[in-house]
Amino acid sequence: MHVFKRIAILQDFLETKRKQKCTIGFVPTMGALHEGHLALMRRAKSENDILVVSIFVNPIQFNNPDDLLRYPRTIENDSKLLETVLCDAVFVPSVEEIYPVPETTIYNFGAIEQVMEGAFRKGHFNGVAIVVRKLFEIVKPNKAYFGEKDFQQRAIIQKMVENYAIPTEIISCEIVREPDGLAMSSRNMRLNETERTIAPQIFKTLKKAVLKKQELSPELMREYVEKQFKKIDAFNVEYVEIADEKHLQPIKTWHETKHARIFVALQLGNVRLIDNIRIF
Repeated sequence: MHVFKRIAILQDFLETKRKQKCTIGFVPTMGALHEGHLALMRRAKSENDILVVSIFVNPIQFNNPDDLLRYPRTIENDSKLLETVLCDAVFVPSVEEIYPVPETTIYNFGAIEQVMEGAFRKGHFNGVAIVVRKLFEIVKPNKAYFGEKDFQQRAIIQKMVENYAIPTEIISCEIVREPDGLAMSSRNMRLNETERTIAPQIFKTLKKAVLKKQELSPELMREYVEKQFKKIDAFNVEYVEIADEKHLQPIKTWHETKHARIFVALQLGNVRLIDNIRIF
């Protein structure tokens, strides 16, 4: 596995591979790797000749400075995990390498960025779009892989690729969960023992809600999920939304969409957790 810290050196390496007709699969991460990341990488490795992974904690996508400071950095363990998936190249740039000058780009993705995460984390998706576009321009991957836990983020990136005719195919991958149903996330390692026993109630509640689809309207289902979460004192609910998968807009009736999902975000102690599940 080759480790690169400088853009120019990584690009020289990848250009050599492209001349050899190699296809490039890319998984951008912020490190603190877990099985969810590794599942993306295994798929990328199986569908491409070269697997490239980036590890970069992107400061401009954190609207809460404390969240940035607390974000886990586990580079030694990450490197060991990358070896297990036969990663060909890992890009670990400094902030200065990615942002040699202050970034002022402003994106407008319309309605899909104004709901849910976009409403609660102002500027978050602009920061995500900036760094992902930069990474795409650096790596020039044939395919890039994103997990559906960050469903709205994946939709934003897909929109960016379409808007700017970026020649990278976005591959959406199912959420990877712990045996008890908790969606895998780097943030999970910040949960204390008690919180970790409570966190699986998120997915259990979502599954119960989906089973009530025949008897509840979207609004009543949203209220049901909220009430279930509020029964657990440790949870501080930010939002529960029933939305169309394509446009991510709230729906009032089931016949408005071909595919609907429940999206939730809540605080458990000092850790913010998100999850989603398809209703149909």
